[in-house]
Amino acid sequence: MRSFSALVQTKALVNGNWIDSCSRQTFEVKNPANGQVIGNVPDMTVEDAQQAIDAAKQAYESKEWRALTAKDRSNMLKKWHSLIEKHTQEIAEIMTAESGKPINESKGEVVYGNAFVEWFAEEARRIYGEIVPSGQPNREVIVMKQPIGVAALITPWNFPLAMITRKAGAALAAGCTVVVKPSEDTPLTALAVAKLAEEAGIPKGVINVVTTKKAAPIGELFCKSPDVRGISFTGSTQVGKLLFRNCADGIKRVCLELGGNAPFIVFDSANVDKAVDGAMASKFRNCGQTCVSANRFFVQEGVYDKFVTKLKERVEALKIGDGKSGDVQIGPLINQMQYDKVSGFVEDARSKKANIIVGGKGLKEVGNLFYAPTIVTDVPTSAHIYTEEVFGPVVSIIKFKDEAEAVQKANDTKRGLAGYFYSENLQQVFRVAKRLEVGMVGVNEGIISSPEAPFGGVKESGVGREGSRHGIDDYVDIKYICMGNLKYD
Repeated sequence: MRSFSALVQTKALVNGNWIDSCSRQTFEVKNPANGQVIGNVPDMTVEDAQQAIDAAKQAYESKEWRALTAKDRSNMLKKWHSLIEKHTQEIAEIMTAESGKPINESKGEVVYGNAFVEWFAEEARRIYGEIVPSGQPNREVIVMKQPIGVAALITPWNFPLAMITRKAGAALAAGCTVVVKPSEDTPLTALAVAKLAEEAGIPKGVINVVTTKKAAPIGELFCKSPDVRGISFTGSTQVGKLLFRNCADGIKRVCLELGGNAPFIVFDSANVDKAVDGAMASKFRNCGQTCVSANRFFVQEGVYDKFVTKLKERVEALKIGDGKSGDVQIGPLINQMQYDKVSGFVEDARSKKANIIVGGKGLKEVGNLFYAPTIVTDVPTSAHIYTEEVFGPVVSIIKFKDEAEAVQKANDTKRGLAGYFYSENLQQVFRVAKRLEVGMVGVNEGIISSPEAPFGGVKESGVGREGSRHGIDDYVDIKYICMGNLKYD
């Protein structure tokens, strides 16, 4: 097993070469727990990104990837999976250092993210076509699926490995080549897994990684380049809309996994202890910085006091600190902008007469970016924590009377990524699961993501699905072949 430092790359990957930016500029990657610089990476330009696109196009058109059999691509992905598994500890240490998430969560993400490499390695051999019964006696109708070409993958900081493998695994399995632009906050994890892909024997140019703080112009290049045939983006709804508009002229394939405003409903029929367990798992993973994190908690009158009391006890017991310590459960927020947003949302709720029953303050004695796990009750509908995604360790609780009210309030948002509810009433389970306007529903469960399941939202939470057998769809074109004038004499 190599040391932590051996997997830390200080250059970007283009066409199989580890390179600097043509401008020679770099930017610092800092640990959000203590502000220490843990590395410097190239601040690449549009010119650098164009070189990466060119490399991906050349690799796609060569016989080294697209022309490989599905079995050969599958075997290479399996080798990549094996190397990531072997170096779980080192990757997790890099992830914790640059993202701040607790080390045990980082290890969990490596396992979770690597499961997508394994899944799509297997799916590579199951990209089936069809032979459709023809309406004419002398014709055969054949349908096949072919890779779309170069795909640009724009990934966020909150899951710096899993968001790459979930996208790249599918694209590579289909026979596409990729250009990855990781978040400027967490580029080192992306470079580490790209290094392991190189060691797995994936040919040069098939995976390219562009590190940059110039996200806007490079994103625009991806959208407008005729050589990029697909865009996959995970991030804010605002940026997703911009990318969607910029892709329109080229009629590109677009997969967008955008922000949520997840409801978490606890009915009187719920097992309250299980609901509290699910609330803790969904809300406080990665300090609340997940797109499927529960955002608005609706609790029915009959169990309201019991739920709030038990949740408060659990929140007050959370261990807060530098994520490198194995017993830490809550790390820092990713950067100052995110800290200011979370703090501002809580202060807005306070000013609107909401009740802060625990937390509600920064923890400067721990570090500049630490915010106390917070529970807010009596939340007015005008508060930002009610109408917008918090992306932080803040629970906002709203009391409700009946099922119809809960479903109406849960759906009263433009977002529709995930939703959760707890009920032991089987009829209620089916009613509510069908009526929630979200792409994913957790019933009596707070953690719902898995490689076997389709991940994605409705309304303004995105288009397309990642993971599952549907995850390949955004990276293949369907071609119809009509075989005519056949004789079967």
